[in-house]
Amino acid sequence: MKFCKKYQEYMQGQEKKLPGLGFKKLKKILKKCRSDFHSECAIDGLHDTQTCPHHCPVCDGTFFPTLLKEMSAVVGCFNNHAQKLLELHLASGFRKCFIWFKAKLQNNHVTLIQEGKDLVTYALINAVAIRKILKKYDKVHYSNQGQAFKSQAQSKHIEILQSPWLCELTAFHINLRESKVKSVLFEGCNLTCNDDGQPSLTCELFDSVKVDIDLTCSICLDTVFDPVALTCGHIFCYMCSCSAASVTIVDGLKAAEPKTKCPLCREAGVYEGAVHLDELNILLSRSCPKYWEARLETERVERMRVIKDYWDGQCRAFLGV
Repeated sequence: MKFCKKYQEYMQGQEKKLPGLGFKKLKKILKKCRSDFHSECAIDGLHDTQTCPHHCPVCDGTFFPTLLKEMSAVVGCFNNHAQKLLELHLASGFRKCFIWFKAKLQNNHVTLIQEGKDLVTYALINAVAIRKILKKYDKVHYSNQGQAFKSQAQSKHIEILQSPWLCELTAFHINLRESKVKSVLFEGCNLTCNDDGQPSLTCELFDSVKVDIDLTCSICLDTVFDPVALTCGHIFCYMCSCSAASVTIVDGLKAAEPKTKCPLCREAGVYEGAVHLDELNILLSRSCPKYWEARLETERVERMRVIKDYWDGQCRAFLGV
């Protein structure tokens, strides 16, 4: 596997030791699976020794648990680093000074740009690695269990391309590119609009991986405003998501019931870990100024009404009216 060598060289070249996929270990598991099955076939006098059966105890008991653990480590590392980077970029006042001092970084965009580039590269090359190893699994087994595992990983929120922080890093790059900073994080990252004028984020680093993020709220069917990403990866307007979760904007999404489901994929428990996409919010406000101003005025009126109704209800409850 040519990509295996390329991946190993990339991971070894990282200044910081980051978690990654143990390609050699995973391939050894597949090789052991084949060897064990060949031995069993030889003992039973069988001639079909090309592959092991479906539901193989070697692969199902070792391969998938190992891959699941490594994928979780990769996604956790990426989310943690991306969150810290974006907090650093968006910080202001005393908090910004404190963060810069704590991180021992110089106050310039060059460091942010390089770290952002490294994070996106790390995310996408690991996405390719996961796809390659699952494709290899299906090739060995003549099955679709690898693809089924990919769907399972998405439901467990350990699919790295599903991470809302990748969307934030993409918006972060475009925001820096459109400012006075001349350097760019990576090529192939843009905010585009379809024929109906609805925007979407596109990011392409490797020829085999392209991320296309739709920025249309499926609830109000308009461009997302004050966007928030649920843990399932779907993006909605903040007020729309609060409405779908049956909570007020005063209580916030964390007050949503655990059984409340995403309006799109119907997955439960996706509101508590919702992420506000601040970089995307800045990008859309710059890219669609007329729409943003009109939507801001509408949202301001609606939020004031909701807040007034909420506190009126709280006062009546307190007075027993």
